[in-house]
Amino acid sequence: MQVSLEAGAGLERRLRVQVPADRVEQEVEARLKSAARTVRLKGFRPGKVPDGMVRQRFGTQIRQEVIQDVVRSSYSEAISRENLRPVGSPRIESEPEAVGQGVAYTAIFEVYPEFRVTGLDGLAIEKAEAAVSDADIDQTIERLRRQRGQWQPVARAAASGDRVTVDFAGTLKGEPIEGGKAERFGIVIGEGRMLPDFESNLPGLAPGADKRFEVVFPGDYYEEKLRGQAVVFDVHVHEVAAMELPAVDADFIRGFGIASGEMAEFRRLIRENLEREAAAKVQAEMRRQLIEQLLAANPVDVPVTMVSREAASLQAEAARSVGAADGQAAGAYDEVARRRVRVGLILGEIVREQAITVDQARVGRKLDELCRSYDQPEDVRRVYLQNAELMAQVENSVLEEQVMSWLMERARLTSRSVPFGELMGV
Repeated sequence: MQVSLEAGAGLERRLRVQVPADRVEQEVEARLKSAARTVRLKGFRPGKVPDGMVRQRFGTQIRQEVIQDVVRSSYSEAISRENLRPVGSPRIESEPEAVGQGVAYTAIFEVYPEFRVTGLDGLAIEKAEAAVSDADIDQTIERLRRQRGQWQPVARAAASGDRVTVDFAGTLKGEPIEGGKAERFGIVIGEGRMLPDFESNLPGLAPGADKRFEVVFPGDYYEEKLRGQAVVFDVHVHEVAAMELPAVDADFIRGFGIASGEMAEFRRLIRENLEREAAAKVQAEMRRQLIEQLLAANPVDVPVTMVSREAASLQAEAARSVGAADGQAAGAYDEVARRRVRVGLILGEIVREQAITVDQARVGRKLDELCRSYDQPEDVRRVYLQNAELMAQVENSVLEEQVMSWLMERARLTSRSVPFGELMGV
């Protein structure tokens, strides 16, 4: 078997393979003989069909099957001989089969980049430390109250924090603007869903009020034709409603699964939840710092094939999250996909270089964690255990956690105290 390798653009490789004719012909003859022992043709007993007739009836089909198998097997031999690590399946360009020349083809594929991870000795991370205060717990309780609050109509002028239900229509130079009209549209004053100039005209308006005002759209507004334009809005107020918050009593507390209804237990559980959220945020931020440093120190080429596959996955994920087709333009996910692929390649190389193997005990704990939130966790666990693809996802997640732990153990660590609200961005 003759093999020649040519480098294409980037990580593309073109592998030309020529398989000797005798290898092909020997396999064709072996399969024809095997077929002759089992083939059934009208007028002949099994195993008694003449060789010539078997060849005439099945020769072309058998030869095609042999060529397909020879291409597969020779490709595996060739990449092993050349010590290549292909990304995905190759594109095969077959050459016309000439008498006595065997099978020749070119396999086109990308390979994983070859590199050594650098920058491991200089890793440095800052760890934020934030204590949960009583005030943080109080703020959380207030947020929970608002989540369970009820809007109640009021017969007064609107103020900050109220919800106003309005009709509005916007015009630019006397012409209606696209998307600038709505009926019975609810706006919570101060929530920031509308442009600041629009919201600032709502306080002081009572039910039944009408108002005309001008809003200058910001220069960086997403719709280019409205940037910097002065749009006139006509607004009619249908309703002003104030948020009526529930009392923090035993019934309110029981609504969060605390059977005792005790405030002390409620606050304790809130504190534990906030501490867990803070710990997760700290870990995520330290991971981000490490990833940024690794990316800066390792400008790795990435296979286009992997980027395209990851971009398609991101687009499908975005479509699932909104329950509709994703309207993003082609290529919109390429940069994010390229970054993800680079990170995966770097972490994968660390796994290889350091011979890190997946910790099955951690896999078990991760599986328990994933299944715990379901009503029938044991049933869900069985589904995972019986599905190799799902278990591979769990193991890959655990392996990534192990790599990040390995990196954090070696990074220079400094600590910084921050308020809980600053850490959580609230």
